[in-house]
Amino acid sequence: MAAYESTAEFTIEMTPVEGPLQGTSRFDFTKVWTGAMEGRGAGVMLSGGDPNVGEAGYVALERFEGTVDGRCGCFELQQFGLMSGGEGSLSYAVVPGSGTRDLAGIQGTIDLNTSNGHHVTFRYTLPD
Repeated sequence: MAAYESTAEFTIEMTPVEGPLQGTSRFDFTKVWTGAMEGRGAGVMLSGGDPNVGEAGYVALERFEGTVDGRCGCFELQQFGLMSGGEGSLSYAVVPGSGTRDLAGIQGTIDLNTSNGHHVTFRYTLPD
């Protein structure tokens, strides 16, 4: 496996949809990725709790279609976020087995910085 580290940014448009369970929220979203990840993403986010008081959680699944460092293909990303006492944690990773074409076999994680937009560091591996 060859290891890589790249940076990218995305813009996101979220559309609220009725939550599947009482007390939950759902958002469908689309993303435009730029930088080392060029392409589009689409997905769904489910959330619960009350982020206005610093207590909440969400899960999201996204399908990315485009290029990563010039390699074409698709893969899914999974997110798991929690907020407690106003402090947040986030896990953001490639779904195993989801890569196609030049991105078949991709594995990796994303670090997200939201201090000024949506900036990511993508650490990933691909088969040699």
